[in-house]
Amino acid sequence: MWLSEPLPFIEKFVNELNEGLQAHKPDMKLSAIQRGWLGFCLMGIILTNSICWARFERMSLGRYKIGALSWMFRQSKIAWATLLQLGVGLILQEYGIREGILVTDDSDHQRSKKTPKLHKTHKIKDKGSGGYMNGQNIVLLLLVTDKVSIPVGFALYEPNPIKQAWIKADKRLQQQGIPKKDRPDAPPSTPQYPNKSQLVLQLMQQFRQHHAQIKVKAIVADALYGQADLMDSAAALFDGTQVISQLRQNQNIQVRHRFQNLTQYFATHPGVEQAIRIRGQAPIQATVGSLRVKVCAHGKKRFVIALKYAGEAEYRYLVATDLSWRTIDIIQAYSIRWIVEVFIEDWKSYEGWAQLAKQTGVEGASYGLTLSLLLDLCLLLHPRQLAQIQNKLPAYTVGSLLRLIQMESLLLHIEQLLQSSNPAAQLTTLAGLVSEFFILKPSGKHMSGRDLGRLESTPSLLHRRVIP
Repeated sequence: MWLSEPLPFIEKFVNELNEGLQAHKPDMKLSAIQRGWLGFCLMGIILTNSICWARFERMSLGRYKIGALSWMFRQSKIAWATLLQLGVGLILQEYGIREGILVTDDSDHQRSKKTPKLHKTHKIKDKGSGGYMNGQNIVLLLLVTDKVSIPVGFALYEPNPIKQAWIKADKRLQQQGIPKKDRPDAPPSTPQYPNKSQLVLQLMQQFRQHHAQIKVKAIVADALYGQADLMDSAAALFDGTQVISQLRQNQNIQVRHRFQNLTQYFATHPGVEQAIRIRGQAPIQATVGSLRVKVCAHGKKRFVIALKYAGEAEYRYLVATDLSWRTIDIIQAYSIRWIVEVFIEDWKSYEGWAQLAKQTGVEGASYGLTLSLLLDLCLLLHPRQLAQIQNKLPAYTVGSLLRLIQMESLLLHIEQLLQSSNPAAQLTTLAGLVSEFFILKPSGKHMSGRDLGRLESTPSLLHRRVIP
């Protein structure tokens, strides 16, 4: 399958982005070359599942060169951050979206052991093996609506090396039995290295600034973001909206004048069986307990829920800022958080950035991520997907949609070939280009063409043979 011109729905998407840029700020508009390059790159990601100029060159059979593609990516003055927000605005307008739920999560992506030129790579705990790996961590903000789920912002996280060194030294001092009062205090946070909670709040502020017309009905995050400052700031940013997260099981609550941790309290106040709907699906049974109580770490009253699905041995503990919601509504809203994990899995598997995206430097990381997320937005405007969602039918998966687009692209090229004045000459030219750009390379897996060595006994040494 070769790559030439983008399909019509991609051209339409790029043209609408350009119209938005021109309306926002005339000097930001894309030139004809920039529009062609952007459409070509989106089509290239679809066909190669990567952001790799060498693959793009091969797929175009040399029509677009590696150097030119890379130069446009790094040197062409494209307003990348504005482009992403305009893409989000196109989806909101096309589907008539007025409200939704903001969901946040972060995802690790493993890189090689030494990556001096890749932006914000660092040592990350590998959840699968229990060891450590070198990689990048992306904090993502997703808007989940009753129609589609839209990526509305991202940031790359990097831990503060000074604080990391302090944590390591502090653990060593703890093991030596030195009390906390005699150990050095933690270094102050710096704007250069914001933590994940600060990054999420920045992403929410950007979303509020660019899409103030959207009513955020709730904000959902996992336990990593269940801190008082983040929950209160996020609620205040969106006019007191509900913020839902998780608490650790050892966190203390104050019931009347008594302090207990969550495990102790719900061991003596077990929940009741209740049918709940998870993400609008068929009801399932769960054990649920709840109370409005002061959470000591937050310094104020919160809505705390103990939740245990059928077959689970231990509770998980949800926490919410708005005490006026019902227990069942908080649980069902929190279940929406799982959608961001599905989105990340889809994005990593099918939309190029996590497959082969080794663009170096700050620009390489952020522009590459933006390109990949623009493709996700573009796919929501494919005619088949658009018709499916507007008719209130389940949306198509990214994988199946990409396979369809790949075949549509192939059929379009075959049609153009057959309609040309001399199809035979065109086919001969294509065959020559295929031979030029798809060069077969020697394999190290087979011994063909190499000397396997002499693998037999030497007659003069037979007397040394030991018979088992």
